[in-house]
Amino acid sequence: MSFCRSLFSSYAARLATAALVTLAGAAAHAQGVLRVTAIPDESPTELARKFEPLGRYLEKQTGMKVEWTPVTDYAAAVEALVNKKVDLAWFGGFTFVQAHVRSGGKVVPLVQRAEDEKFRSVFIADAKSGINKLEDLKGKTLSFGSQSSTSGHLMPRSFLLAAKVNPDVDLKRVSFSGAHDATIAAVASGKVDAGALNISVWEKFLNEKKVDPAVVKVFYTTPPYYDYNWTVHGDMPADLRNKLQQAFLTLDPNTPQGKDILELQRASKFVATKADNYNGIRAAAENAGLLK
Repeated sequence: MSFCRSLFSSYAARLATAALVTLAGAAAHAQGVLRVTAIPDESPTELARKFEPLGRYLEKQTGMKVEWTPVTDYAAAVEALVNKKVDLAWFGGFTFVQAHVRSGGKVVPLVQRAEDEKFRSVFIADAKSGINKLEDLKGKTLSFGSQSSTSGHLMPRSFLLAAKVNPDVDLKRVSFSGAHDATIAAVASGKVDAGALNISVWEKFLNEKKVDPAVVKVFYTTPPYYDYNWTVHGDMPADLRNKLQQAFLTLDPNTPQGKDILELQRASKFVATKADNYNGIRAAAENAGLLK
């Protein structure tokens, strides 16, 4: 009987300890800092500018201090969330898939922009280059964005392969600019003949008159696919996870604050998402041999 009592006492103690750890973790989140990062698909100053009003909004919605945590590259964003160095991350579809695989399914996508349900990439070239279709890229130089970019590498590569153009064999040279705005600059300056980037950044540059469509043109727009999302680690307390999701879902473009945040995020609204939405991205990565 004494052994049974001892065993029960030990089990009860372990349960109590686990409960205290869980409560302590929840309390730390409730009283602490929400650390946020994003894949560096634009310049560091632009990413910080876009996040500032969103960060203030999330502070009010969660009651936590929100801390912006920049990273050096896409892989660092993945590792930061997988290793719980940050709590919330803005991923592209491919970086989400990488994080999902690296964590053994322990990361959870909360929301995506409505636009991310049908996202697209564009291929651009010098308007006088004579490049008018994907097949015209053979023998030319091309810049992707980051190697881990969904819209700046993975999906453009996938559509090139579908057009029977193998960038590693059929092109004169392939380079990686690191970011979508850098890809535009590479084409505009003549460093490369063509580039691939996400349509959102291209349209932003057009609207802000930072690129002349008479000098740099779009010659191919891809079919749509799922892309970006805001993701958390699965170990985040459920109440905080739900609070964050609702904060994004209730952003209202008819209020000054909502309008400002959504415009900076280049979103009409945020919608709930799920991991299964990115199965197509995972299949494309596996087919291209890019998922490790």
